[in-house]
This record gives sequence, C-alpha cells and structure tokens, in this order.
Amino acid sequence: MTEVSYPAGLGQLPSHSNRDPAALIEVKGGGLALIDGDGDGDLDLFLPACGGSVTDPDMSSGGRYMENLGRLKFRDATKASGLSFSRWSFGTAVGDVNGDGLDDLFVCAHGPNSLFLQQAGGGFHDASASSGLAQTSAWSAAASFGDLDGDGDLDLYIANYVQFDPESLPKPMMFRGAEVFGGPLGLSAEPDEVYLNEGDGSFVPASLGFAAVKAAYGLGVVSADFDGDGTLEVFVGNDSGPNFFFQRGADGSFSENGLTSGIAFDENGLGQATMGIALGDVNRDGRPDVFTTNFMGDRNTLHLNLGDLFFDDATRRWGLGQISVPYLGWATTFLDMDCDGTQELLVFNGHVYGETICRQQGWSQRQPALLFRQVENRFEPIHAAEAGDWVQQQGIERGAVCADLDRDGDLDLVVRDLTGSVRLLRNDAAPGRGILLSLQQPGSMNRRAIGSRVALLGGPRPQYRWITSSGTYQSANAQEAQFGTGSHKGPFQAEVTWPDGSSERFPALMPGMNFVLVRGSGE
Repeated sequence: MTEVSYPAGLGQLPSHSNRDPAALIEVKGGGLALIDGDGDGDLDLFLPACGGSVTDPDMSSGGRYMENLGRLKFRDATKASGLSFSRWSFGTAVGDVNGDGLDDLFVCAHGPNSLFLQQAGGGFHDASASSGLAQTSAWSAAASFGDLDGDGDLDLYIANYVQFDPESLPKPMMFRGAEVFGGPLGLSAEPDEVYLNEGDGSFVPASLGFAAVKAAYGLGVVSADFDGDGTLEVFVGNDSGPNFFFQRGADGSFSENGLTSGIAFDENGLGQATMGIALGDVNRDGRPDVFTTNFMGDRNTLHLNLGDLFFDDATRRWGLGQISVPYLGWATTFLDMDCDGTQELLVFNGHVYGETICRQQGWSQRQPALLFRQVENRFEPIHAAEAGDWVQQQGIERGAVCADLDRDGDLDLVVRDLTGSVRLLRNDAAPGRGILLSLQQPGSMNRRAIGSRVALLGGPRPQYRWITSSGTYQSANAQEAQFGTGSHKGPFQAEVTWPDGSSERFPALMPGMNFVLVRGSGE
C-alpha cells in the first residue's frame, strides 16, 4: 500500500488540530461512504461532517462530496452535488430506494437524519422530510438498507445510540483515576428504528417485532442472509452491552435471538463495546462469520457461523485474542489485499480519550492499525516490514472503506481520522490478479441486489462475498465483490444467490477483468 492522499486531492481536506475531547459526541464520528454519485461508473466519496466541538460547533469540517475523476484523482464537488451537510453526522448507508437506477444516500445525525435522492440530471435532492425519514430527534449512529419484509424494495434499520443534549452535558465520570467526559454508561439508550419502503422511496415506521426489545447503545448494524434461506437477518453491534441478532419468522415478524444464537456476548458471557463490524467466510463453508472490534482492555471478537443461525466465539482459537487488547478498535474489514485468494483482516484503532489522559495512563491516543493474514485456521500479524509503513502509522482512526478505486483489480483503502483528515492508500500488490463483480437486477427496486451472496468457483477453494449497504464502522463500502485469483489463470465462474434465495451461474470469468452480472443472463 502506498499513501497517495495529496496527489489524489484528499490530503488537503480541512481537519482540525487535535485537542482533548470534552464530550461523548465528539469522539464517535468519522464515517464515510462510497457512492456513484454522478452515474459515470466510478465510486465517489462522501464524508459526513466530522471534528466538531460542543464548545465550537463551527470547528467541524462539514460534509464533503469528493467526485472521482478517474486514475485516483478526486475533486471537491460538494456545492454542485447538493450534499452540503454541517450538522453532527455519523453513519452512512447507500442504496437505490426509489428504483430509478441511481444510488441514494442516507446520513445518520444527531437530530433529524437525512435522505439524499440522486437526480437523473446530476446532483442530489434532500428528500428527508418528504420520504418520512426525518421524524426522529435521536442520535443515530449507523443504518443499513435491506429488504426486511420481502417485497423487493429496500427498507431501513437505524441503530440509535444515547439520549444526549450537547447544550447540557452529562456529569464527568472517573476512568482509572482520571476525570473524563460522561457516557455512555449512565445515559439513557435510544431505541432503534425500522422503516418500511412504500415502493416509491417513501418510508413508514414499522415494528415487525423489532420494537419489542429494550433500547441499547447501538453503534453499528449489518443486514445479511446469515443462513442462506432467502431472507435477511439483522446484526446490531451495541456499545457496553449485548449485541442484537434479529431473525425473521414465518409470519414476517422479527425476533431478537442474540443470546440463543451465541452472538450477543463473548465466550465469557460478557457484553462488549462493539464498534466495527466485518463479514467474511474465514472457514470457507459459505456462511458469513462476524468479526467485531471493541474497547481497549478487551479483545476483538470473531464469531464463527455454525449454521442454522448459531455462532461460536472462536477468537482465541484463531489467534485474534490478546493481540488486540492494547488497542481500541473501530473500522474493520476482510479484504484480499494481495489477490492470492485468501482474505486478510484489517483493524483501524484510536482512543476515545484525549492525549493528556492517555499519556497519564502510559498510552497514546493515536494507535497503529492491525493487519492479519489467514494461515489455515489461524490469523497471523503482518508487520510494516512486509506490508509497508502505513500499518504502523498512528492515528485516531474511525471509519474506513475499501474498493478498487483505480480499477486495476485490487482493493484500495480510504480511512478517516477523528480530526476529519483522510488517507487514501493505493494497493500496488497484485494488479491483474483480481476479478471485480457487480450485480444488477433490471426493473427491481433493489437494483444492486443488496442482500446477495456471490461465490467465485474454479480455484482451489470457493470464495464468498456478501453485498451489504453498510459495515466497517459507520461506513458504506462499495456494493461490489472482489476476488483474488492468485496464480490461477481461469476461467472462473460466479454463483450468485440473489436476495430472494434463487441462484444463477455466470461462466467464463477471467482474472484482471471487471464484470457486471445481470440477473437472468446467466445459467
């Protein structure tokens, strides 16, 4: 990986100088979204407002829309896009909510959330009020689009955090003998929200059984088909408590089964401070396993999907236990960086407390990333001597996305610091050894087939990816599936399990090429 932030036009983005945070709301932001915002096929970048202060709200860098010009060059097109956004904002989700073939953008905020509909002539229209999605005054942290009711369009799950008034801050609390800002413990949790799509991009609040659970400190959410039955489940990562896992019953309603599924707690039966969420198939059984990042002093957690919606905490067995304890994890993702056919695991870190307190404890607010390679049924760390200096570069990282931004077959990275600064890491590892697949469902309200599973067949072992609208930490990754092919020349074939559970195969796929798999054109 080579950092190319400044040549790409991202290194010059405004950021604030770091200072000790005064409130909980100042340390939770920093998401980002990949979206084709101009219909040219390139992935543009949206950055929610980040870096604000309760004492100086104007310190925020403001929301930014960075247009991809190709060849890893971006320009600030915020004003022309209609995506100016200056309020406290956090997570993002991307999906075509009105079926017009254009990607739309949902932004989580403190206060009313925002839905921006992409216009055919260019730019975005703020449809927050008309869509019915600006009803809440909650602090919304993350969101996920998916067809929750099985009618073919994209519904929305919003993970809300805590009841918080920036004008009336909670009392400070003590942490290891030091006074720090208050929360989340001691604050009232905000209940999550579910909205059903009416089929035209307007939404109505719904229960579907979700409202039956007690409110928790939601920070992340991913919707995916965890058991391959053609219906979505919803995993919610909660801070300082058990995670939620919702599964759909025969009557269409959802029940929360995190405890019985084995994914609510870690192996010790303890709730964690789940921040980042990554899906990947580490044991190659075709089912999505779940990796989550947690607070310093605790372990990040790998839950293996055992089938039938049961999970097992395999963190220590897979070599991922103690190594994460000194770090506070945020964005995380599985990605095949070297295109050898096996995904690596990446975690970005950074503390919530300021440098003054961290130094008193012998820590640093700025922390390096953690990168692992999978060797059979274990993960082993990859150090800077092999991966490059970017791994050991310390930051107060939060959100991250990965995608083939220069269309050379491998995955590049964009990571965002709490201060608002952005790093673009270009992958120089293995051009020409990857296959990039995107899905299309013509005439569908779910054009990009969110909720699908994509398998690449023809190599030594099948590889699997899941198409989701959100993940890592408060971020929206590209709705594409990238596969490394290693030394194998092909041809390969893809098997797509569409959101309704039906399958289709697409043959004659060759490395070094990008393919659009159109539903109904396969075998």
